[in-house]
Amino acid sequence: MRLSPALAVAASAALLATAACSPSEEGTNEGELTTVTAGVIPIVDVAPIYLGVDQGFFSDRGIDLELESGSGGAAIVPGVISGEFDFAFSNVVSLIVAREQGLPLTALTNGVTSAGEQGADFGGVFVLDDSDVNGAADLEGLTVAANNLNNIGDTTVRQSVRADGGDPTAVDFVELPFPDMPAALETGQIDAVWAVEPFASTIREAGHREIASNFVDTHPDLSVAAYFTGEDRLAQDPELFADITAALEESLAYAEDNPDEVRRILGTYTEIDEQVIEQMVLPRFPAQINDESVQTLADLMVTDGLIDSEPDLDALLP
Repeated sequence: MRLSPALAVAASAALLATAACSPSEEGTNEGELTTVTAGVIPIVDVAPIYLGVDQGFFSDRGIDLELESGSGGAAIVPGVISGEFDFAFSNVVSLIVAREQGLPLTALTNGVTSAGEQGADFGGVFVLDDSDVNGAADLEGLTVAANNLNNIGDTTVRQSVRADGGDPTAVDFVELPFPDMPAALETGQIDAVWAVEPFASTIREAGHREIASNFVDTHPDLSVAAYFTGEDRLAQDPELFADITAALEESLAYAEDNPDEVRRILGTYTEIDEQVIEQMVLPRFPAQINDESVQTLADLMVTDGLIDSEPDLDALLP
């Protein structure tokens, strides 16, 4: 979802208007916790922040963190701009698009990083087992589902098509929520899906084939998503956001060092079958964003026409 210039201006004004009455100003008396609301997506990528709440990394810093789910990074961005969320999780492409539309967003930490292995990443492109598609180039003229359009999914799938010698402009992308993808693939509504865990494992368990590891095709150490907030919100309460950032970094480090804990916490905020949880491929959770990989994404976005010119990544990245 691309934001129009008019919407960008309106959303920026909304951010300024809501900064003075953010929910995180509640409960600031000594000994009380400050209520902070974060927008997340119910997928494996955000396991660290749930672990952070579970392990007390936020409450130890005086933060009562409330987590609210959205459908995807592009849908969550307006929630931060409007003041619905104090900070949120979004794919990097959506954040770059938003910045280029004039929305004053800034990243706090990395969110999730590709596992970096072909055929063994936490996301990929899948087709039915009996499909004629054998590689990404074969997606020309076919329909591929992504959870949001003009974001990390279609951008990296296009790169897989390009890397396999195909024409990325000949692929038709449609928007479909992750939970609906397995059934849509089974019934033939679409030809292929770009899915991440746990939906990737569900599709694999059904016997279908992965024909591309789109994150790995883009960059072996791809920073896929980040936690972010609005510049004005950050300027309003820098000490609070220093604590939020520190808690996020501790949460990411804990998740990186404790994969069994990642699998355990998934059962508390998703309805994933326990067997799927045990078998799924986990991403990596470094706290630092790989700037080179973000530059690669930005270059692809210019090539594919998502943005008109080279973005100012220094303004976005921490």
